Amino acid sequence: MESRPSDSLPKAPAAQRVVITGLGIISSIGIGVDEFSSGLRAGLSGAKPITAFDTEGFAHAKGCEITDFDPKPLIRHLPPDSLGRASQFSVAAARMAVEDAGLDPATLRAQRGLVSVGTTDGESYDLERLVGAELAEGPASMEPAVAARLRASRVSVSVAREFELADVEAVTVPTACAAGNYAIGNGFDAIRAGEVDFALCGGADAMCRKTFTAFYRLGTIAPEVCAPFDVDRSGILTGEGAGILVLESLESALRRGARIYAEVLGYGLNCDAHHPVAPHQESVADCMRLALEDAGVKPSEVDFISAHGTGTRANDVTEARAIRDVYGESPPRTVSVKSMLGHTMGAASALAAIGCVLAITRGFIPPTINHRTTDPDCGIDCVPNEAVEATPRIVQNNGLAFGGNNAVVMLSRYEDAGVAR
Repeated sequence: MESRPSDSLPKAPAAQRVVITGLGIISSIGIGVDEFSSGLRAGLSGAKPITAFDTEGFAHAKGCEITDFDPKPLIRHLPPDSLGRASQFSVAAARMAVEDAGLDPATLRAQRGLVSVGTTDGESYDLERLVGAELAEGPASMEPAVAARLRASRVSVSVAREFELADVEAVTVPTACAAGNYAIGNGFDAIRAGEVDFALCGGADAMCRKTFTAFYRLGTIAPEVCAPFDVDRSGILTGEGAGILVLESLESALRRGARIYAEVLGYGLNCDAHHPVAPHQESVADCMRLALEDAGVKPSEVDFISAHGTGTRANDVTEARAIRDVYGESPPRTVSVKSMLGHTMGAASALAAIGCVLAITRGFIPPTINHRTTDPDCGIDCVPNEAVEATPRIVQNNGLAFGGNNAVVMLSRYEDAGVAR
């Protein structure tokens, strides 16, 4: 068989730069870009007594619940009542993100797209309602309309249906509390490789009794507040919400004159399967190294780290030590927005990524609130209680999940010539 000269072989397209042009946020400290940004900068707390489910029998039951969310103005094609609470969050956040990006839904329908949404609980909130009704009143009490919206895949499929997208892949990412970062990495790969024209990526979860009870039984629910990295920290507060980001190629954004919030430089993933719930220091450090390598960034170039920072004894020390393994004994400032938002499960790293983007574009580093004394075993500057005015250029966003599922995303200020590699 005659061989062809190498210069006549098909060439893979050059990797495209990937930028963020739209943000959609549903959170306990603010809905939409401006409210969320102001909440982060002010160090607001979303903590309050839980009303989403019956908390009788628990010695303490505070969480970061969203009590002022009306889906109707944001969900315009699908009947909001046809969606579970988590899907309402994801669809509403996606609508915000698309409008924030200045995209016409008709344009999206003519393009190749990806919808990638991470979740931990899917529609467990509705499942609990059905099971509770059946136990109390028998099978006849089950509501068919509620039963129809239980599938976890609906948190992504519903976004595609809301915008009537045909040439789109809808993916629900179930990697627990790192799922938002996994979803962003998924979108980043698809845009970078030229497989799609746009990606709607992020995470969504609703408060549910199942997850609250599981963490409570593990002894990791804080009585009052979440205080990451504090010597007297006592655990997490469960939360809810959604964060969706519009990703597209730099070429696409420039062509349509879009506002560019930030650039996605790269990401790292690994799964150590070391323990069902305990993080593994070496694996977490390796994931950060993978992200830095993929992004072409040196540790000295990172201006701050958005930590997973749950406020549990095991996570905070393990994560801080892993950070020092990579960055040395004087790591960048390391903050936890879970001190404000609670642990929003599959939405956590997506909301944190949006927090990083807003910090880059609006010139501040968000605080870790509820802080008194830093645990000496953590040994980091967690920006206690008050935001710091700054001009961060490159930011690292950590997402660590049960089962050893780790995901780290690297974000940067957009620069015409690109970040120096």
